[in-house]
Amino acid sequence: QVQLVESGGGLVQAGGSLRLSCAASGRTFSNYHMGWLRRAPGKEREFVAAINWSGDNTYYVDSVKGRFTISRHNANNTVNLQMDSLKPEDTAVYYCAALSSGNPRKPYEYDYWGQGTQVTVSS
Repeated sequence: QVQLVESGGGLVQAGGSLRLSCAASGRTFSNYHMGWLRRAPGKEREFVAAINWSGDNTYYVDSVKGRFTISRHNANNTVNLQMDSLKPEDTAVYYCAALSSGNPRKPYEYDYWGQGTQVTVSS
């Protein structure tokens, strides 16, 4: 089992920034690829960003490229999502998730999920 706890969500104006953090406990954190996914009101859960176990490779959905940055710190079992130039369409519940193997762009591939943190971007 891997337990994931997100923090850092909130309300921000369009153009602003937020930094999401996810703290992991349980099994060896560095064994997992880590991802951030989101669910907007009335929509399916979608992939946002992912980082491989070593931090050497990152992946982003096109809509956030150049605005969001994912990073991880295996020494303290955390993964972060820096979100800049936020837009109202980024409003969603953001989830941290752990993936042992598979396609990080596919939400159903993830093995463990956090409870989520709300991000609201006002126009």
